Amino acid sequence: MKADKLPNDIPVEDVDPIDLPENAFVELGEDEEYRPIMHPAREYAEVTPFSVTTGLILAVVFSAAAAYLGLKVGQVFEAAIPIAIIAVSLTSKFKKDPIGQNVIIQSIGSCSGVIVAGAIFTLPALYILQATYPEISVDFLEVFLSSLFGGMLGILFFIPFRKYFVKDMHGKYPFPEATATTQVLLSGRGAVADKGGKSQGKVLLIAALIGGLYDYIIATLGWWTEVVTTTAYSWGQTLAAKTKFAFSCNTGAAVLGLGYIVGLKYAFVIFAGSAFVWWFIIPLMGTYGSAEIAAMSPNAIFSEYARMIGIGGIAMAGILGIIKSRSIIAQAAGLAARELKGAQTKGTTPRWQTDISMKHIVYMSAITLIGVLIFFWLGVIHVFWQALVAWVVVTVIAFLFTTVAANAIAIVGSNPVSGMTLMTLIIASGVFVAIGLNGTSGIVAAMVLGGVVCTALSMAGGFVTDLKIGYWLGSTPKKQETWKFLGTLVSAATVGGVMIMLNKVYGFTGPGAMAAPQANAMAKVIEPMMMGGATPWTLYITGAILALLLNWLGIPTLAFCLGMFLPLQLNTPMLVGGLINHFVSHSSKDPEVCRARTDRGTLISSGLIAGGALFGVLAAITIFAGAEIPSDGEEFGPQILGLVAYAALICFLYFASRKAK
Repeated sequence: MKADKLPNDIPVEDVDPIDLPENAFVELGEDEEYRPIMHPAREYAEVTPFSVTTGLILAVVFSAAAAYLGLKVGQVFEAAIPIAIIAVSLTSKFKKDPIGQNVIIQSIGSCSGVIVAGAIFTLPALYILQATYPEISVDFLEVFLSSLFGGMLGILFFIPFRKYFVKDMHGKYPFPEATATTQVLLSGRGAVADKGGKSQGKVLLIAALIGGLYDYIIATLGWWTEVVTTTAYSWGQTLAAKTKFAFSCNTGAAVLGLGYIVGLKYAFVIFAGSAFVWWFIIPLMGTYGSAEIAAMSPNAIFSEYARMIGIGGIAMAGILGIIKSRSIIAQAAGLAARELKGAQTKGTTPRWQTDISMKHIVYMSAITLIGVLIFFWLGVIHVFWQALVAWVVVTVIAFLFTTVAANAIAIVGSNPVSGMTLMTLIIASGVFVAIGLNGTSGIVAAMVLGGVVCTALSMAGGFVTDLKIGYWLGSTPKKQETWKFLGTLVSAATVGGVMIMLNKVYGFTGPGAMAAPQANAMAKVIEPMMMGGATPWTLYITGAILALLLNWLGIPTLAFCLGMFLPLQLNTPMLVGGLINHFVSHSSKDPEVCRARTDRGTLISSGLIAGGALFGVLAAITIFAGAEIPSDGEEFGPQILGLVAYAALICFLYFASRKAK
């Protein structure tokens, strides 16, 4: 190879940079511009037969796998990172830079995880309740259309907010999952990279192997516990019984890396919300609550009562977010109105900032919403005015919570879609009962409606990740947005077929049935409301009032409420990772050295997340292939080994990050 040429005959001085620029993760100055990896003035191979076909195949494969694993164990693995790794592997043989095609592969393929999450959290509840109420029926069309319409609404409702989230808020949100996936996609440029680029890829690969093997050992061999908890010891059990106090921490590598990328600011706020619930609300309920609550464990009080405060807070955070974003909404509405009138936008929009036109978004949204109304009327509810009420509820709530889902993913990388869907079901059920739509017909209507909303919110949260990846790398948003619809169609069809098949083979009730924990929770909430029962409105209202107070005090409301909703064991490692980030970023008096070390830590953390995601899939396959599932690890040996292994992992992340000079 000639010294002044790359394999694709691009002169060296015109070659795209190997790594992200220094301002990729920080707020831009007043006159500062962000220059992505892919040059804004050039055209790149993005949408090709190879990238589209590969993306669709991966969407089918991962939709089926995620649906099976999610219904079996209640966890939907994040498909974006494994798909990015596969995309990089498949295109590494090319002699040209494949990054544009890999973005499309990842964007189409990742529809699988978000569609699956939306479907399996809600729709299996119909099968579960069918055992008690045989008149409830479920067919493929209901599952398919619920997932399809929900996914399309999530895409269409989010596109007007793309510029705000990925461009205007540049450097203000950590985008942990998008950061990790972007680093994976960048590692695929090694074929045309210089030694520095190969070095970056090597760091990412080593971290991924360490994180992946670490999490794989926990999941399959159980040498040390995945969750270190005080209730594993007799003194901790006594403390929990008397005071309802408990402490727990997930020792996984992926969650630690997530905390590092989130950073100390948001990690601390999230942990504060969790600490407020676990160390104040739960002991308070256990001490002064009813005898029934006093007899519960801290985990049971959290699941049955305290967590509901977080749901109310998340709902209010969504309302506050809409109010604060009213100018953004007004701008989008104004742009749509101008385009519908035939007015042209002044100036030329750069390729990497080009969206589907607002005129087309309006037309497609109208067609989709009409389709939803017809689906509700002819396929679910059969009374037009009741279907119209359900349609209004879906439209308003899906749009309202779109920004909440995107915000949650941008901040912490975790979408509280189950909590928002639960709130949707409660609101919808209350409305349905008020208009006379109750009993089994009300159950079916509420669950199908919940499936549409859940999928829409799941898609909005996942789509912000895709578009942020595209922003960092410089791909064309319009192409990502356009082909996302095809990925949604294929994933929805796959999920519908897989769910019907799993119900026939395993079922969702009885011995050997699929666990479907989220759907069981939804069924538990919806049944008493439709058949007569109590709803914890007081807890929801308490969370809403708390969110208002937090907003008044200037505390990041959504982050705090997410902490109240998510388990303590997941929020503790967030704080640990955030602290490591803080100490690494202040480990030298030289600002340039600190920046280099922080960036290296981000790369290593991305590797831990990527390895944990990929090996998590392998671990699940290993277990389902017949390997014995390890015990919960609440014994002295696994607990101590868990602390030792976790300390070693922390040391690795800290000291490996400091190797940058």
